This record gives sequence, C-alpha cells and structure tokens, in this order.
Amino acid sequence: MASVTNPAEQRRVILVSFDGLRPDLISPATTPHLERLRRNGITLARHRTVYPSETRVAMPSLVTGTSPGRHGMIGNKYLDRTSAPSRYIDTADDRLIEALDSASGGRLMGVSSLGEILAAHGKTLTVFASNSAGTTCLLNHKARLLGHFTVSGHYKRLATSRPLLQALEARLGPLPPPPPHGTPDLASQNFLTSALLDTVWPQLRPDVAILSFGEPDNSSHYCGTAETRTLEALSWVDNQFGRVLEWWETEGRQQNVHLVALSDHGHVTVHAHADVQGTLKAAGFRCGPAPGQDVDAVLVPGHVGAIYLADPSVSNIRRAVAAMTEAPWCGPIFTAGHNELDGVAPGSFARQLVMMDHVRSGDILFSYRADDQLDPFGLVGRSWSNDAPIGLGVHGGLHPREMASFGILAGPAFRSDSISEIASGLCDIAPTILHLLGIAAPNGMEGRVLTETFAAAAGVAPASIVETVHEASTSAYRQTLRRVQVGMATYIEGGWATGTP
Repeated sequence: MASVTNPAEQRRVILVSFDGLRPDLISPATTPHLERLRRNGITLARHRTVYPSETRVAMPSLVTGTSPGRHGMIGNKYLDRTSAPSRYIDTADDRLIEALDSASGGRLMGVSSLGEILAAHGKTLTVFASNSAGTTCLLNHKARLLGHFTVSGHYKRLATSRPLLQALEARLGPLPPPPPHGTPDLASQNFLTSALLDTVWPQLRPDVAILSFGEPDNSSHYCGTAETRTLEALSWVDNQFGRVLEWWETEGRQQNVHLVALSDHGHVTVHAHADVQGTLKAAGFRCGPAPGQDVDAVLVPGHVGAIYLADPSVSNIRRAVAAMTEAPWCGPIFTAGHNELDGVAPGSFARQLVMMDHVRSGDILFSYRADDQLDPFGLVGRSWSNDAPIGLGVHGGLHPREMASFGILAGPAFRSDSISEIASGLCDIAPTILHLLGIAAPNGMEGRVLTETFAAAAGVAPASIVETVHEASTSAYRQTLRRVQVGMATYIEGGWATGTP
C-alpha cells in the first residue's frame, strides 16, 4: 500500500511583518498589495498586540505565543534587579541579548521560541529583518546554536552564516548601511526581499521564513505617523511585499506555502510634553536613569513608563502613584497586585491584569494619557510623552490605536476574501503556524490556534467570548481597561485614564 502523506508536513509559511503599521493606514492607494492579500485571505479585524506595545516586547510574544509576563521581555529597556549590582538593559543591543542568554544558561526568555520548537521537530526558521539589531536577534535568539539562518538588513555581525551573507552580497551588492538619522529606511527592505526570493527560498526552502520590515515605524517616529515621507516609506515596503505576493500567487500557493502579514503595534501622535521627573521630585523622589546613591527612583526612558524604586515599600509606591495620578499626563497605571484586579496603590490596577507581573517588571508601570482627538494628519489618537517631539509618532501605551495591529492569513488552508470579527492577538500566531505544520503547541503557550480562520472550520461556532471592562479610581483620577477573553486566551483592547472633578 502506498504511504499517505500528511498535508501539514508539506506546508511552509512566510510571515511578513510591517513594523508600526496602523491598520487604518492600509488603503488601495498606499498599500495596494496588502489590499490584494485581503481578497486572497482572511483579515483579523480585532487583532491586538501585547502591552507594553513596544517592538522588542511584541516580537518575543509573536515567536513564543506568550505574554511579556511569561517570556520576560517586559520592555524595550528595563532594569534587571536580579543581577548584583542592578543593571540597566537596552534590548536594542543584540550582543547584550546573546550575552545575557548565555549568562542565564539559555533562559533569558522563560519559554521556548518558535525557532527552538521548529528545530526540535527537524524544521527550520530563517529570519530577514531590517529592524534594530536587538529586534532581529529576538526573532530567533538561538539561531546560531540551532544552525538557522538570520540576515539583518544593516548589521553584518548578525548574519549567522558568513558564507550565506557573502553569497547574498555577491549577488545583490553590499549590505546597505543604516540610513541617516530621521531618514526613511528603504534600501534594506529591497535587499532583504531579494535575499528571500532570489537566493534563500529557491536554495534552502525554510519551513518558516520571517521577513520583517522596519518601516513604517522608523519614519513614523522621525517624520510623523502619516507624514508624506512616512506614507512613501509605507508604499515602498508594500511594493516589496508585492514582489513576495506576486511570487506566492504564481508559485508559492501551488507549493502549499501559506502567507501571513501583520504588524506588531500601531502609533499615536504626541501633542504635549509630560514632566514625570518633576512630578516625582515634588513627591520627594530623586530620579535618575540608573541606580545610584542619590537616586530614589529609576525612570526607564521611552513612551511607556517603568519606575524602579530604591525602596519599593508599599508606602513609597503609594506616595509616588498618588502624585502621578494627580498629574494631567498620567494614563493607565499598574503596580503589584493587592488582589487579582487592584494594585497595592489606590487607583492602580494589578500588573497581572495586563499580563505584566514578572520579576523584571518595574514597581510602577504607566502609560501616558491619550485621547481620541484627531492629530495633524487627521488620524484618531493623541498622547502626552516624556521625551518624544510633539507631532511625531509614538507607541508603547494602551490607546486602542497603539494596541491595534493588522493581521491577514492566506493560503490553501485558510478562508479567502473573509473577515474574522473574533478577537485575536500576536500570541496566537506561533500556535497557528505550528498547527499548520502539524506540530502541537507547547503547554506554556498562552495564545490559541485561530481555528476560525481555517477553511475546514467554516461555520463552526467560536469558543466562548467574554468581554470585560475594569475601573479603578481615586478622587482625582479614573482609569478604565477593556479586555476580551476567547476561550483561555486574553486580549487587551485598550486602556484610558481621565481626571475627575
């Protein structure tokens, strides 16, 4: 009798990520190829990222299927108080990531990532990324150990195979240098797309390939969320994606290749500056960027806030939170849990409510206050910020436009020209890819298989869906957090804060 081949064993996946792309910037004029993919696949209309909505938090969630509180990458930057002395960590540095993973015995992330899981089943993950060096590393941080290929759009040191990089440069020319500060990053996107289509795919045929574009995030930060140069950069990467889509439509789909396109977070626009240091100083705390004898509170820089207190007593946490919640810039705020919902400081939520209860987490986590007013580009979503220039794009907080990411799944196994209104998130992508390949997701994964997107599941009733709204307040402050639970998976829709009369 002839052997029967499992279709899942023949499937492959190409995942294309657009860093920082708000779903409402996708349009027939600017992104015609993403529009075409929508007709070929199923669009995740309620797709969300994780909190904090930062790239080097979201990408680990993408490849582990878990929340930051589980995988431990709790911020683009954080203070590691488990080391002696405490150490400031910037995960943009790939060399630091590799050193930390080595020093921890390979346990930098508390769970297995997609590359490790695939390798355990004899399959491969190849990464092409023009993001920061740290982001590129985190997409498969054990690539060297596993023998998987990683190619950065800018940094030669990230190439896990020197012969492969040499072959690519011989064919495509030198690796593009990082663009001048504030300039859209275009050349690397073209290099990486060509590397995938012209060399790596035809020669190596990885089981999963990730092509991660660093735009439009780079331009959103330095030019503005919908400024002309940002839209031009978005159009450029859409054209690069169009090359992938054209290959997939003519060849890849027939080879049982499945195509996933998504973004890791959205953006909002800064409209006012916050003085966090001034607020804490008035409350009696001496702020600094790193631990020191004269520092009572380490404020981690960035659009989403983390405060590490030298003396993290409940009384000190409450004193700092009381001062912050009276400030006009203070958005949602989180502390260690007094119970499942409330933090130890009045007006704060428990960190576990946003899946951020981890040993590396700050004593106080907060976002800046945001609103639904229109920015200068006519887009909904404005925010205060501690350090970003007014008029430019930021992310990291809980505004629904920061939390929103787009997701489209296409291929023989998926429904086509369809829209799913069921809540989904970045943590669902890894288990769904594994399911496509016939691999059971590890028990630790918090994401779910997006069964409602599969053609075979058409008409199947979704899992139980529960939407909840949580509130916490003081006499001067009120915050709201909206969550959705589908089966055992939880998604954060958004969070808001207002002053009270």
